[in-house]
Amino acid sequence: MDSKFVIDSEEALRALYAATHDLAIQKFQESLGIHAQALIRRSPFLCLGTQDLNGRADVSPRGDPPGFVSILDDRTLAIPDRPGNNRLDSLSNIIANPAVGILFMVPGFDDTLRVNGVARIVTDPTLLETMTVNNRVPTLAIVVQVREVFLHCAKALRRSHIWDIAHHQDRKQMPSLIKMILDETTGAPGEEEMRKIDAGLEKDYKETMY
Repeated sequence: MDSKFVIDSEEALRALYAATHDLAIQKFQESLGIHAQALIRRSPFLCLGTQDLNGRADVSPRGDPPGFVSILDDRTLAIPDRPGNNRLDSLSNIIANPAVGILFMVPGFDDTLRVNGVARIVTDPTLLETMTVNNRVPTLAIVVQVREVFLHCAKALRRSHIWDIAHHQDRKQMPSLIKMILDETTGAPGEEEMRKIDAGLEKDYKETMY
């Protein structure tokens, strides 16, 4: 891309846009108000943003029954870490660089909640016991000291029609998760073998969700 089209200063960036309005400035908070807490209690899904020391970014989805994120007080959250692929990207990043960003979503709500803060990884058994699901206690929790709270307007989700079933796409139009990974790496086996592999993944989902 021609470098003359690259915006490389905040001054040049802001020249492209009108000044923000008062409400957008006022929505910034330093703690979790009653409405932010209510949204978190309703939320079954979040995206957790982290970075390593070199600035390499990662975003990890986290999901559980509504209210899975514990509100310890108006400046502290705790997120259980459920079984995954054991890459531990987010957790390793937090050890290296504790700054995190979290986006909470609630099915049916077009508004979202963004929380920025500083995270720690903890294994406090008393805390972990409160996060038990299906008799499974999480291995650890991510405890976040809240620094910034933003309630986001509905524009992004309304533009995407994310909750509108009329805009939902047929998952069968693309290969399974494992087949896509194999296609891009070692190569996928034939259809019969793939059916067995996919069935194994579904079995794993049922048995190791927690």
